[in-house]
Amino acid sequence: MKKLESNILIDASPETIWRVLTDFENYPAWNPFIKLIAGEKEVGKSLNISIKPPGSNGMSFKPVILKFEPSKELRWKGKLGMKGIFDGEHYFILQRNGKNATNFIQGEVFSGILVWMLGSTLDKTEEGFNLMNRALKEQCEKKKTIINNLV
Repeated sequence: MKKLESNILIDASPETIWRVLTDFENYPAWNPFIKLIAGEKEVGKSLNISIKPPGSNGMSFKPVILKFEPSKELRWKGKLGMKGIFDGEHYFILQRNGKNATNFIQGEVFSGILVWMLGSTLDKTEEGFNLMNRALKEQCEKKKTIINNLV
C-alpha cells in the first residue's frame, strides 16, 4: 500500500472551490493533471477520467464515486484491470480555514500487487497533484476576485 497526499491553502470559501472542482466540463481549460472527467456526480456512479502526470503518457480509467458531499469531500475508487492488481482510492477534502479560506487536500491510497512496481509513476502522480492544486488555487482565487469586484 502507498499513500500520496498534497495540500494547499486557497483564499476562497469551500463553496467556491467546490463549484470549480465539480465543474467537470471546464477541467480541460485549467487542469494540468486531470485532462478529462465526465459522468454523473452521484455516489455509486462511474466517472470517465483521463489523467496525464508530468512526463508520462497518461491513462484513462472508470472509477466509482464513493462520496460526494458538497463543499466537503469528493472520493472515488478505481482499479487497473481486476480488483487487487492496482487499485486507487482518490479523494479531495475541503476544510474551512477561517472565514474565507480553505485547506484543500488531494490524495490517493494505492493498493494491490503492482504498487511496488509503479514507484516512479506514482512519484509523477504526486507531482500532478501538486500542479493541479496550484492551478485550482489560481482558478478559485481569480473567481473570488471577479466576484468581489462585482459587489
